[in-house]
Amino acid sequence: MAQVFVTGGSGFIGQVLVRRLLDEGHSVRALVRSETSAAKISALGAEPVRGELTDPTTWRDGVAGSDVLFHLAAETDITAGRERHELVSVRGTRAAVDAARHARVPRFVHCGSEAALLAGAPLVDVDETAPLRPDSEAAYSAAKAAAEKIVLDANTPELATVSIRPRFVWGPGSLLVEGLVAAALAGQFAWIGGGRHTTDITYVENAVEGLMLGWRSGRPGQVYFVTDRHPVVLREFLETQFEIHGVDTPIPELDAETAAREVPVPARWFLGQQCTLRTDKAVAELGYGPLVSHAAGLDAVRNSVAVPRT
Repeated sequence: MAQVFVTGGSGFIGQVLVRRLLDEGHSVRALVRSETSAAKISALGAEPVRGELTDPTTWRDGVAGSDVLFHLAAETDITAGRERHELVSVRGTRAAVDAARHARVPRFVHCGSEAALLAGAPLVDVDETAPLRPDSEAAYSAAKAAAEKIVLDANTPELATVSIRPRFVWGPGSLLVEGLVAAALAGQFAWIGGGRHTTDITYVENAVEGLMLGWRSGRPGQVYFVTDRHPVVLREFLETQFEIHGVDTPIPELDAETAAREVPVPARWFLGQQCTLRTDKAVAELGYGPLVSHAAGLDAVRNSVAVPRT
């Protein structure tokens, strides 16, 4: 059994990770900044550690004795300004690395994203050799790239760092899906270019499986894509999600020219382009395989959502 420290443990992926770690018998401490987050962590059975992500002096004592630090905390609002992404995702990652070094933690696992590669072009059947794009026009992508570079550059014999990149994490309670549902209900969502492009997605327990394998088997200084290994047509996937969540309003369509004028860059790239990723490396080096099938994931979402009957 290990002593584990988690940042972002009260988030969507973080709570599933903390639960998995506890179920396996590990001791878990998690960074929190609010009473609400502390209550979520305590309810799971882990120990909350109060502090500010960007000021490791407020929480690095809580990291002492840890065998691994999982870093999931990041700014997830893709429409937030550049300063916000820089503060939370970039400075926050640097602080987490500093805390791990100070506490002499031997292993650091970062939850990255394919967004770190986005700079305007679709991602088509790409692997981990594709370059990071800290120069991206999208603040979210630029910050994710800069954060991952910090992690990889921090790899030393004393601190082995690994980055795991899931894509479009979904499942019961997904804030991403719930945000799209809310936008559709409010008439603020549209299909860009028909929405019929192919994309990879990652069920939340599969993302956590990747993080766990990154801890146990990841080569120091390496990056791994993890997905459901079941590409979907974005429109078909989201139409199923909308149906499950009771969305019955018509969804308009935007052509590429109109979308370029009306939809912010990050959302246009995320929802309007193909994104297919190779997971061969994770399969070969980590022994990765999805724990939850696409069909089982959909069943879990259906069972978690109470749609009012009319």
